[in-house]
Amino acid sequence: MASLAERVRGNGRIAAGLLLNLLVSICIVFLNKWIYVHHGFPNMSLTLVHFVVTWLGLYLCQKLNIFAPKSLPPSKLLLLALSFCGFVVFTNLSLQNNTIGTYQLAKAMTTPVIIVIQTLCYKKTFSTKIQLTLIPITLGVILNSYYDVKFNFLGMVFAALGVLVTSLYQVWVGAKQHELQVNSMQLLYYQAPMSSGMLLVAVPFFEPLFGEGGLFSPWSVSALLMVLLSGVIAFMVNLSIYWIIGNTSPVTYNMFGHFKFCITLFGGYVLFKDPLSVNQCLGMLCTLFGILAYTHFKLNEQEGSKSKLVQRP
Repeated sequence: MASLAERVRGNGRIAAGLLLNLLVSICIVFLNKWIYVHHGFPNMSLTLVHFVVTWLGLYLCQKLNIFAPKSLPPSKLLLLALSFCGFVVFTNLSLQNNTIGTYQLAKAMTTPVIIVIQTLCYKKTFSTKIQLTLIPITLGVILNSYYDVKFNFLGMVFAALGVLVTSLYQVWVGAKQHELQVNSMQLLYYQAPMSSGMLLVAVPFFEPLFGEGGLFSPWSVSALLMVLLSGVIAFMVNLSIYWIIGNTSPVTYNMFGHFKFCITLFGGYVLFKDPLSVNQCLGMLCTLFGILAYTHFKLNEQEGSKSKLVQRP
């Protein structure tokens, strides 16, 4: 009976963690879009708020012994912190200048770009099945972008830069975690303040600090509350992702990611009344098919590798 009760409690915690991640992951996209559309809060300044709140949240977590910080040389993290700035800023600029559907589908291109980077720069090999899944993913993104009636060239430039820098960041995070023997929270604990410092120096050159639309202009109470809430939710997204990866299987995490993908696409068109053509729907389905196929083949390969290790004498 005790073991059954423990399993029930464990499943309850996992369900609660997944539900929290679902809510905050979707909420951060819609909330940031709302801030851009209805309040016009500057992009880099919002990113700076996210970084500061994330670092403060991680500082609180380590004080509560949720994780143990590890001393890391700043020189080893400089390029990583810079790419962290770039991927969040460009991703938010993509959200600001594109419809949510185009923004979400563009993010799907991260997987193909990572594969290209790892193949060209790290000499990593991928099976033919994995490579073939890149065709529907890419084709779907192109279809959606081409038939998007709110097509924005600047938005697509930001989306492309966001995908490139995000891909580089994810590849480098994996490499740095292996090189420095740290987990994602320990790495982010050092990255966040470094990235905050970089943005603090950069913001005055790209955005006004005072006057209309500036970081320190007299914003309404509702705007400030929205921005602060956005920072807290951004931290919760990072924390919940880390918790889910540590407490569920790769299948659960990936399938749950696809569920969020679909809800975010649907919610964007419902909340922001973005027009949606039949060709865009086909593009979304094409990309979703590619993502599901990639996940299926990738997980099969991982299970095959584990089986070989178990069978080896």
